Order: sequence, then structure tokens, then C-alpha cells
Amino acid sequence: MIKNFTRIGQHILEKPILTSFLVLLGLSIVVMSLSLPHYINRFEVFVPQLLVEAHGMLFDVAVIGILIFWLNKIGEERRRIKTHQDEIDDFRLWESDEAAFRTVGNIKRLNQNKIYNINLVNCYLARTNLSHVNLTGSNLNSCNLSYANMVGCSLEGARLNQTNLENAQLNQVNLRNSFASGASFKDAVLIKANFENAFLIKTDFTNAFLMEANLRGCHVTGAHFDNANLYKADLRGIRGVDIENLSRVKTLFMAKLDPEVQQKLTELCPEILGNEAFNFS
Repeated sequence: MIKNFTRIGQHILEKPILTSFLVLLGLSIVVMSLSLPHYINRFEVFVPQLLVEAHGMLFDVAVIGILIFWLNKIGEERRRIKTHQDEIDDFRLWESDEAAFRTVGNIKRLNQNKIYNINLVNCYLARTNLSHVNLTGSNLNSCNLSYANMVGCSLEGARLNQTNLENAQLNQVNLRNSFASGASFKDAVLIKANFENAFLIKTDFTNAFLMEANLRGCHVTGAHFDNANLYKADLRGIRGVDIENLSRVKTLFMAKLDPEVQQKLTELCPEILGNEAFNFS
């Protein structure tokens, strides 16, 4: 008998709605039993007091209930964000396709919650699709993004030091004010990419496609542009440029250059400024 009651009690406790209903039913019986004399003998006095309490209940629901709902919603949203961030930490340094795609899923869910500054240090994201993802201000130092599709991705102010972006698709990517020192953009497609005022110290652009890219005001000390395609690229105001290194590009046809840089290149290698060097391949 005792075991049966225990089993029934556990069954009830496992169902919150049923438990709440039974508690309400029990309290209602107690309260209504105690109030029965007032119902019978003082009904005309009891009803106005009941209506006053009803108005108080409405106020509690309107103010306190909505406030609690709002606080719960904020708390739930923060828990979701923390869960996505924790999962990214769990997959950090794990070099596998599963880890890469799970991390991308968490990045996109964080974006849905308007979280753009994400810690992706040492994450493996090779061959993933991050097109139009917002990673403004994120930390992607030493991240592997080789062969990734990042078309239209926002990386403004992001840190990409020592990041591997070889063979990545980065058309129209926004890298304004970013830090990509020591990063590798070998064979990357960077058509109309915006690098304005970025730090590109010792960055490798070997064989990169930088057609119509904006490199205005960039710090390019020690950067390598060997065989890079800079057709119509904007190189005005770049700092730390090595003319000899820049002379090894595939083409600078129709590129925007500072007068002194253009003059030096004209003297050293005029062919890269002419249309004979123009080539999209």
C-alpha cells in the first residue's frame, strides 16, 4: 500500500502541470471551506472585498507578471548565447569537418542573437560556408579558414593574425581596420575586398586575386604580393610598401597609386602598369 502511494506521488511530481492543479484544488477547498460562513451570512459585504482583491490580482498580472516574463526571456536568451559560446570552446583545436560545421552553426546562431564579437582563436573552419556572416570585432587569430567561402563577410576590426585564409573565397569581404599580420591569403579570391586602414604586416598575398580591392591606408611592411592580381586596386596612402616587392605583382593595370610610388614602378617595371600585364587568370 505504501509503495503504491509512493509511486503515485512520484508520478504526480514528475508532471508539473498536474502538481500545480492539485495544489490549487487543495488550497481552493481549504479557502472556500473557511469562507463558507461569509458566503451565507455576509455575502453583500464579502463581494466588494472580493472585487478589490480581484483588481489587485489584475495589477499583479499586468505589472509583476509581465516583468517576470521579460526577465525570464532575457535570462533564457543569455543561457542560449552562453551555450553556443561553450560549444565553440568545446570544438576549439579539434581539426575535423564535424567540428568545423558545428562551430559554423554556433556562429550563425550567435549572429541571430546579435552577437558578432566571437572568440574563434585556433578554431578549425576549413571548407566551411561563412558567406555574409557578421564577425565584426571577432578574434580569429591562428584560425584555419583555408578554402572557406566568406563572400560578403564582415570582419571589420577583427583580429586575423597568423590566420590561414589560403584559397578562401573573400569577394566583397569587409576587413576595414582589421589586424591580419602574418596571415596567409595565398591564392585567395579577394575581388572588391575592403582592407582600408588594415594592419597587413608580413601578410602573404602570393597569387591572390585583389582586383578592385581597397587597400587605402594599409600598413603593408613586409607583406608579399608575388604574382598577385591588383587590377584596379586602390593602393593610395599605403604605408611601409616595398617597391621591389610590389614590382613582383602580376598586374597593376588601372590601379590607383600615390604619385611617388607610380613613378618608382614606372622606372623599375613599367610593364606591370600597362594593359599587356592585365590578366584575370
